[in-house]
Formats: sequence, structure tokens, C-alpha cells
Amino acid sequence: MRVTFHRLADHQWADVLIQRDDGVVYRMHAGPVTAQAPHDLVHFTVEDAIGMADGIWGSIAGGVVFRSMTHVSGRRPPHAAERSAELIRANRDRLQRAELIGGFVERAAAMPDADLDRLAPQPLTAVDRTAVVRAIAALRAAQETWARLEVGAELTLTWPRHRRLVPLERKVRRRQPTVRRAS
Repeated sequence: MRVTFHRLADHQWADVLIQRDDGVVYRMHAGPVTAQAPHDLVHFTVEDAIGMADGIWGSIAGGVVFRSMTHVSGRRPPHAAERSAELIRANRDRLQRAELIGGFVERAAAMPDADLDRLAPQPLTAVDRTAVVRAIAALRAAQETWARLEVGAELTLTWPRHRRLVPLERKVRRRQPTVRRAS
């Protein structure tokens, strides 16, 4: 999945262009632009560095469509809205965990040498400490890249195909074979 962040002038409302692997394109409303890395870029970077398939971006790659997303082009799969709602319901706790971890890493990256245990031990129970340290370094690099972007520039990233939320299996009712009795 290709994700394009647009660097607009500060305080303009931004959006993110999402081109999923199934050919469907969405525009996600992302809030006002500043020199700081956008919230969605923070999540992309952190979730990618940690290897999360069940966070915000893995969910989008797996078919979730959040309210902030608008369909741009491409044929949506049948019953896409129902499946998206089902995935959100079934994975609400994981999506919330991704928000918490993203916020935690963002706070830690803002500190020169964050004492992770003192900062907030709770999110570290869900994620390997080494992965969090890797995510902090990745986020700092992404923040530097964003800060260097000129107004009008784009930052396009690729979300790995193998790291997507896999939709729930649907129970398929199979017809029982008809048994004909010989008369």
C-alpha cells in the first residue's frame, strides 16, 4: 500500500492519499499541517518500526475504512463497509493500543534520552522494549525528514503487503448434499 503525505503551508488542513494494494484509493483527512510530523505519519512510522499488523495502518491495508477517509477511485470489494465496521469492532482494543503506543513513542522521541521505564511502563508490556527503541529512532528520522520537506513536496511511503490486518473468517454455510433414495 502506498501512502502519500503532502507538505502544505503551516496551518492548512492536510490529507493523506492512500492507494491500497487492491486498487482502491482513499483520501484521509489529517488535520492541520505544522513543521511537526503529522499524527498519521507518526503512527505509520511507529507501527512500521514495531512491525504492527493490527494498528491503524495495518487495519487500513486490511480493509478498514475510518470515518476520516473518503473514497477517491477504484472498485471497492462487495460489502466493504460492513466488513470494515466488523473489523473495527473486533479489533477496537488493538486500535486503541496502537494509539497509546504511538503517543508513547512520540513523547519518548521528544526527550533527548528518555527513561522508558519511568516515562510510562504500561505500553512496554505490550511491545518488546527493543522494538520501542527502534521506533523512537525511526520516528526521530521521520520527523527530521518531514521538517526538511519544502511546502508543496510529498513524502510517499510503502506499507508492506504482509503486514495487514487479516479480515475475520466468515462462517460459510454449505449446503448438505442431497441424498436420493432409490425406490
